[in-house]
Amino acid sequence: MKSSRQGNVHRTTKETDVLLRLNLDGSGNCKVSTGIPFLDHMLQQIASHGLFDLEAKAKGDIHIDDHHTNEDVGIAFGQALATALGDRKGITRFGHFVAPLDEALVHVVLDCSGRPHLSYQLEIPAQKIGSYDTELVKEFFVAVVNNSGLTMHIKQLSGTNSHHIVEACFKAFSRALRMATEFDPRRSDAIPSSKGVLEQAGQNN
Repeated sequence: MKSSRQGNVHRTTKETDVLLRLNLDGSGNCKVSTGIPFLDHMLQQIASHGLFDLEAKAKGDIHIDDHHTNEDVGIAFGQALATALGDRKGITRFGHFVAPLDEALVHVVLDCSGRPHLSYQLEIPAQKIGSYDTELVKEFFVAVVNNSGLTMHIKQLSGTNSHHIVEACFKAFSRALRMATEFDPRRSDAIPSSKGVLEQAGQNN
């Protein structure tokens, strides 16, 4: 039986103070308070549908706007994910999911490759969902990818409602990440790479 894989990050800057804990082998427990209600809602989707235990607390300069806090939560999530994955032995490595939410349909494909890359193809009609700037969706995933070493492709297949599109994206991400980080029973403790290593962003595996 593998021990639970966890990552704990405390990130402090002059703009934000973020504490984030992630357990990949959880059951969907979620306790988040970032000061950005819509981001909290999306983090809850990640925990619930990925079956990750996630705790996030953030204080930031949201009196200016949500950008710094949104980005730093993404950075902390990516760093916690990288720590939890460790050397990535025995994982499936690749994951994909197509998530519907009413008229919206979003496809996410990812690879725990150690090579950060984001292909982002969402067309969100509204500039804001509540008080949340929809351009921050991309910024969140850029931060996650760059700090976790994920290769990720996000493609919107349909959708007209901004909330539905973004929520479908986060649900697809959570299920794809769950698939990629689960253990492959045929791989045992082997690293899922022909080169035998998946450790750091920027490596060619």
